[in-house]
Amino acid sequence: MTTAGPRELASDLRGFQRVQRLAYECAQEVAARLKPGVTEREAAHMQREWLRARGVRDWFHLPFAWFGDRTAFVGFRVPLQFFPTDRRLEPGMPFILDMAPVFEGFTADIGYSGALGGHPLQELLMDDLEAHRELILREVREGRSLREIYQDVDRLMVRQGYANRHRAYPFGVIAHKVDRVRERRWSPRLFGFGTQALKGLASDALHGHREGWSPLWSPYRFSDHPPRPGLWAVEPHLGFRGTGAKFEEILVVTDSRDPAESAFWLDDDLPHVRRWARRKAEEK
Repeated sequence: MTTAGPRELASDLRGFQRVQRLAYECAQEVAARLKPGVTEREAAHMQREWLRARGVRDWFHLPFAWFGDRTAFVGFRVPLQFFPTDRRLEPGMPFILDMAPVFEGFTADIGYSGALGGHPLQELLMDDLEAHRELILREVREGRSLREIYQDVDRLMVRQGYANRHRAYPFGVIAHKVDRVRERRWSPRLFGFGTQALKGLASDALHGHREGWSPLWSPYRFSDHPPRPGLWAVEPHLGFRGTGAKFEEILVVTDSRDPAESAFWLDDDLPHVRRWARRKAEEK
Protein backbone atom coordinates (compact mmCIF):
# COMPACT_ATOMS: atom_id res chain seq x y z
CA MET A 1 0.00 0.00 0.00
CA THR A 2 3.03 2.26 -0.09
CA THR A 3 3.91 2.33 -3.79
CA ALA A 4 0.51 2.40 -5.49
CA GLY A 5 -0.81 5.73 -6.74
CA PRO A 6 -4.26 6.98 -5.66
CA ARG A 7 -6.03 5.59 -8.73
CA GLU A 8 -4.29 2.21 -8.57
CA LEU A 9 -4.98 1.98 -4.83
CA ALA A 10 -8.66 2.83 -5.29
CA SER A 11 -8.96 0.24 -8.05
CA ASP A 12 -7.33 -2.43 -5.90
CA LEU A 13 -9.57 -1.65 -2.94
CA ARG A 14 -12.65 -1.96 -5.15
CA GLY A 15 -11.41 -5.39 -6.26
CA PHE A 16 -10.87 -6.58 -2.68
CA GLN A 17 -14.22 -5.13 -1.63
CA ARG A 18 -15.96 -6.92 -4.49
CA VAL A 19 -14.65 -10.37 -3.52
CA GLN A 20 -15.27 -9.73 0.19
CA ARG A 21 -18.90 -8.83 -0.53
CA LEU A 22 -19.20 -11.89 -2.79
CA ALA A 23 -17.97 -14.11 0.05
CA TYR A 24 -20.41 -12.60 2.56
CA GLU A 25 -23.24 -12.99 0.06
CA CYS A 26 -22.30 -16.65 -0.24
CA ALA A 27 -22.28 -17.05 3.56
CA GLN A 28 -25.73 -15.49 3.91
CA GLU A 29 -27.28 -17.57 1.13
CA VAL A 30 -25.76 -20.82 2.38
CA ALA A 31 -26.81 -19.99 5.96
CA ALA A 32 -30.39 -19.52 4.74
CA ARG A 33 -30.30 -23.00 3.16
CA LEU A 34 -29.01 -24.84 6.22
CA LYS A 35 -31.44 -27.38 7.70
CA PRO A 36 -31.36 -29.94 10.52
CA GLY A 37 -29.19 -32.88 9.56
CA VAL A 38 -26.81 -30.97 7.24
CA THR A 39 -23.18 -31.84 8.02
CA GLU A 40 -20.22 -29.50 8.22
CA ARG A 41 -18.78 -31.13 5.12
CA GLU A 42 -22.02 -30.50 3.23
CA ALA A 43 -22.12 -26.86 4.35
CA ALA A 44 -18.52 -26.36 3.25
CA HIS A 45 -19.34 -27.96 -0.12
CA MET A 46 -22.35 -25.65 -0.52
CA GLN A 47 -20.09 -22.62 -0.07
CA ARG A 48 -17.56 -23.96 -2.53
CA GLU A 49 -20.13 -24.73 -5.20
CA TRP A 50 -21.90 -21.37 -4.77
CA LEU A 51 -18.64 -19.52 -5.34
CA ARG A 52 -17.52 -21.75 -8.19
CA ALA A 53 -20.81 -21.02 -9.97
CA ARG A 54 -19.86 -17.34 -9.81
CA GLY A 55 -16.39 -17.72 -11.23
CA VAL A 56 -14.16 -18.48 -8.25
CA ARG A 57 -11.39 -20.90 -9.22
CA ASP A 58 -8.73 -20.27 -6.60
CA TRP A 59 -8.62 -19.94 -2.82
CA PHE A 60 -6.54 -18.68 0.03
CA HIS A 61 -8.22 -21.58 1.78
CA LEU A 62 -11.22 -23.75 0.98
CA PRO A 63 -14.45 -23.14 2.96
CA PHE A 64 -14.83 -24.28 6.56
CA ALA A 65 -17.98 -24.89 8.60
CA TRP A 66 -18.17 -25.42 12.35
CA PHE A 67 -21.31 -26.49 14.22
CA GLY A 68 -22.24 -26.57 17.91
CA ASP A 69 -19.34 -26.52 20.36
CA ARG A 70 -16.94 -26.66 17.43
CA THR A 71 -17.74 -22.94 16.94
CA ALA A 72 -15.70 -22.42 20.13
CA PHE A 73 -12.99 -24.90 19.04
CA VAL A 74 -13.71 -27.08 22.06
CA GLY A 75 -11.02 -29.76 22.32
CA PHE A 76 -9.08 -28.53 19.26
CA ARG A 77 -5.45 -29.59 19.59
CA VAL A 78 -4.17 -30.15 16.04
CA PRO A 79 -4.78 -28.31 12.73
CA LEU A 80 -6.70 -31.20 11.18
CA GLN A 81 -9.52 -30.59 13.67
CA PHE A 82 -10.36 -27.33 11.88
CA PHE A 83 -11.46 -29.16 8.75
CA PRO A 84 -15.18 -29.90 8.24
CA THR A 85 -16.53 -33.08 9.79
CA ASP A 86 -19.71 -35.15 9.75
CA ARG A 87 -21.11 -33.17 12.70
CA ARG A 88 -24.79 -32.59 11.93
CA LEU A 89 -26.63 -29.34 12.49
CA GLU A 90 -29.50 -29.41 14.98
CA PRO A 91 -32.25 -26.88 15.78
CA GLY A 92 -30.95 -24.07 17.97
CA MET A 93 -27.32 -24.95 17.22
CA PRO A 94 -24.78 -22.18 16.47
CA PHE A 95 -22.61 -22.34 13.37
CA ILE A 96 -19.75 -20.44 11.75
CA LEU A 97 -19.06 -20.37 8.02
CA ASP A 98 -15.55 -19.35 6.97
CA MET A 99 -14.21 -18.98 3.43
CA ALA A 100 -11.31 -17.32 1.64
CA PRO A 101 -11.91 -17.12 -2.13
CA VAL A 102 -9.64 -15.53 -4.71
CA PHE A 103 -11.54 -13.81 -7.53
CA GLU A 104 -9.93 -11.96 -10.44
CA GLY A 105 -6.68 -11.91 -8.47
CA PHE A 106 -8.17 -10.39 -5.32
CA THR A 107 -8.41 -12.22 -1.99
CA ALA A 108 -10.96 -12.18 0.82
CA ASP A 109 -11.14 -14.14 4.06
CA ILE A 110 -14.44 -13.89 5.92
CA GLY A 111 -16.23 -15.43 8.88
CA TYR A 112 -20.01 -15.50 9.35
CA SER A 113 -21.70 -16.52 12.62
CA GLY A 114 -25.28 -17.67 12.91
CA ALA A 115 -27.57 -20.28 14.40
CA LEU A 116 -30.34 -22.55 13.19
CA GLY A 117 -33.43 -20.96 14.67
CA GLY A 118 -31.61 -18.44 16.81
CA HIS A 119 -29.22 -18.75 19.74
CA PRO A 120 -29.39 -16.00 22.44
CA LEU A 121 -25.88 -16.62 23.75
CA GLN A 122 -24.29 -16.40 20.33
CA GLU A 123 -26.29 -13.23 19.65
CA LEU A 124 -24.80 -11.73 22.83
CA LEU A 125 -21.32 -12.70 21.67
CA MET A 126 -21.98 -11.00 18.35
CA ASP A 127 -23.18 -7.85 20.11
CA ASP A 128 -20.00 -7.76 22.17
CA LEU A 129 -17.75 -8.18 19.14
CA GLU A 130 -18.54 -4.61 18.08
CA ALA A 131 -16.27 -3.27 20.82
CA HIS A 132 -13.40 -5.35 19.44
CA ARG A 133 -13.82 -3.92 15.95
CA GLU A 134 -13.71 -0.41 17.40
CA LEU A 135 -10.71 -1.15 19.64
CA ILE A 136 -8.64 -2.70 16.85
CA LEU A 137 -9.17 0.23 14.48
CA ARG A 138 -8.50 2.84 17.16
CA GLU A 139 -5.25 1.26 18.32
CA VAL A 140 -3.93 0.66 14.80
CA ARG A 141 -4.47 4.37 14.15
CA GLU A 142 -2.57 5.13 17.36
CA GLY A 143 0.44 3.27 15.97
CA ARG A 144 0.49 0.51 18.56
CA SER A 145 2.20 -2.79 17.84
CA LEU A 146 0.31 -5.86 16.69
CA ARG A 147 1.32 -7.61 19.89
CA GLU A 148 0.04 -4.76 22.10
CA ILE A 149 -3.30 -4.65 20.29
CA TYR A 150 -3.62 -8.42 20.58
CA GLN A 151 -3.07 -8.15 24.33
CA ASP A 152 -5.68 -5.38 24.60
CA VAL A 153 -8.18 -7.53 22.70
CA ASP A 154 -7.42 -10.30 25.20
CA ARG A 155 -8.02 -7.98 28.13
CA LEU A 156 -11.31 -6.77 26.67
CA MET A 157 -12.47 -10.37 26.25
CA VAL A 158 -11.62 -11.10 29.88
CA ARG A 159 -13.60 -8.05 31.02
CA GLN A 160 -16.52 -9.25 28.94
CA GLY A 161 -16.25 -12.70 30.51
CA TYR A 162 -15.21 -14.57 27.37
CA ALA A 163 -12.38 -16.81 26.23
CA ASN A 164 -10.08 -15.95 23.34
CA ARG A 165 -10.67 -18.64 20.72
CA HIS A 166 -8.46 -17.23 17.96
CA ARG A 167 -5.56 -18.42 20.14
CA ALA A 168 -6.47 -21.91 18.92
CA TYR A 169 -5.55 -20.97 15.33
CA PRO A 170 -2.04 -21.82 14.09
CA PHE A 171 0.42 -19.39 15.74
CA GLY A 172 -2.53 -17.99 17.72
CA VAL A 173 -3.19 -15.39 15.04
CA ILE A 174 -6.00 -12.85 15.15
CA ALA A 175 -5.16 -11.67 11.62
CA HIS A 176 -2.89 -12.15 8.63
CA LYS A 177 -1.94 -10.09 5.60
CA VAL A 178 -3.73 -10.64 2.30
CA ASP A 179 -2.48 -9.59 -1.12
CA ARG A 180 -3.31 -9.87 -4.77
CA VAL A 181 -2.75 -13.35 -6.20
CA ARG A 182 -1.48 -14.08 -9.67
CA GLU A 183 -4.22 -15.79 -11.64
CA ARG A 184 -3.48 -19.22 -13.08
CA ARG A 185 -5.67 -21.58 -15.09
CA TRP A 186 -4.96 -24.26 -12.54
CA SER A 187 -3.77 -23.60 -9.02
CA PRO A 188 -2.96 -26.63 -6.85
CA ARG A 189 -3.82 -26.73 -3.15
CA LEU A 190 -1.90 -27.90 -0.11
CA PHE A 191 -4.01 -29.12 2.79
CA GLY A 192 -6.93 -26.99 1.56
CA PHE A 193 -4.85 -23.85 1.03
CA GLY A 194 -4.16 -22.37 -2.41
CA THR A 195 -0.48 -22.59 -3.24
CA GLN A 196 -0.44 -19.21 -5.02
CA ALA A 197 -1.79 -17.42 -1.95
CA LEU A 198 0.53 -19.36 0.34
CA LYS A 199 3.50 -18.35 -1.81
CA GLY A 200 2.56 -14.71 -1.30
CA LEU A 201 2.26 -15.15 2.46
CA ALA A 202 5.56 -17.05 2.57
CA SER A 203 7.25 -14.29 0.56
CA ASP A 204 5.93 -11.69 3.01
CA ALA A 205 7.18 -13.81 5.90
CA LEU A 206 10.65 -14.06 4.34
CA HIS A 207 10.91 -10.35 3.59
CA GLY A 208 9.45 -9.50 6.97
CA HIS A 209 11.92 -11.70 8.79
CA ARG A 210 14.76 -9.82 7.12
CA GLU A 211 13.22 -6.41 7.81
CA GLY A 212 11.83 -7.05 11.28
CA TRP A 213 8.10 -7.47 10.68
CA SER A 214 5.63 -10.34 10.27
CA PRO A 215 2.54 -10.92 8.08
CA LEU A 216 1.00 -12.78 11.04
CA TRP A 217 -0.74 -10.85 13.83
CA SER A 218 -0.01 -12.93 16.90
CA PRO A 219 0.69 -12.62 20.66
CA TYR A 220 4.34 -13.51 20.12
CA ARG A 221 7.51 -11.46 19.90
CA PHE A 222 7.70 -11.60 16.10
CA SER A 223 4.53 -9.44 16.03
CA ASP A 224 6.02 -6.76 18.26
CA HIS A 225 5.78 -4.00 15.63
CA PRO A 226 3.03 -1.77 14.16
CA PRO A 227 1.03 -3.33 11.31
CA ARG A 228 2.74 -3.18 7.96
CA PRO A 229 0.87 -1.09 5.35
CA GLY A 230 -1.38 -3.37 3.34
CA LEU A 231 -4.53 -5.37 3.84
CA TRP A 232 -5.14 -7.51 6.91
CA ALA A 233 -7.87 -10.14 7.34
CA VAL A 234 -8.85 -9.65 10.99
CA GLU A 235 -10.93 -12.19 12.97
CA PRO A 236 -11.51 -11.71 16.71
CA HIS A 237 -13.16 -14.92 17.94
CA LEU A 238 -15.06 -15.09 21.24
CA GLY A 239 -15.98 -18.26 23.11
CA PHE A 240 -18.17 -19.01 26.11
CA ARG A 241 -19.26 -22.43 27.40
CA GLY A 242 -19.14 -24.23 24.07
CA THR A 243 -20.47 -21.38 21.94
CA GLY A 244 -18.28 -19.31 19.63
CA ALA A 245 -18.80 -16.28 17.41
CA LYS A 246 -16.57 -14.18 15.22
CA PHE A 247 -16.45 -11.88 12.25
CA GLU A 248 -13.62 -11.67 9.76
CA GLU A 249 -13.03 -8.80 7.38
CA ILE A 250 -10.32 -6.73 5.76
CA LEU A 251 -8.61 -3.85 7.56
CA VAL A 252 -6.67 -1.45 5.31
CA VAL A 253 -3.45 0.01 6.73
CA THR A 254 -1.61 2.80 4.88
CA ASP A 255 1.44 4.97 5.50
CA SER A 256 -0.63 8.17 5.71
CA ARG A 257 0.13 10.56 8.56
CA ASP A 258 -3.56 11.41 8.82
CA PRO A 259 -4.96 9.06 11.51
CA ALA A 260 -8.31 8.75 9.73
CA GLU A 261 -6.54 7.65 6.55
CA SER A 262 -3.83 5.58 8.21
CA ALA A 263 -6.25 2.71 8.84
CA PHE A 264 -9.87 1.95 7.98
CA TRP A 265 -12.14 -1.02 7.50
CA LEU A 266 -12.47 -1.81 3.82
CA ASP A 267 -16.27 -1.98 3.95
CA ASP A 268 -18.85 -0.91 6.53
CA ASP A 269 -21.73 -2.50 4.62
CA LEU A 270 -21.30 -6.02 5.96
CA PRO A 271 -23.80 -8.27 7.80
CA HIS A 272 -22.36 -7.85 11.30
CA VAL A 273 -21.99 -4.07 10.90
CA ARG A 274 -25.56 -3.75 9.67
CA ARG A 275 -26.67 -5.91 12.59
CA TRP A 276 -25.08 -3.55 15.12
CA ALA A 277 -26.66 -0.55 13.40
CA ARG A 278 -30.10 -2.18 13.60
CA ARG A 279 -29.59 -2.94 17.29
CA LYS A 280 -28.74 0.68 18.02
CA ALA A 281 -31.74 1.91 16.03
CA GLU A 282 -34.04 -0.44 17.97
CA GLU A 283 -32.70 0.88 21.28
CA LYS A 284 -33.60 4.50 20.46
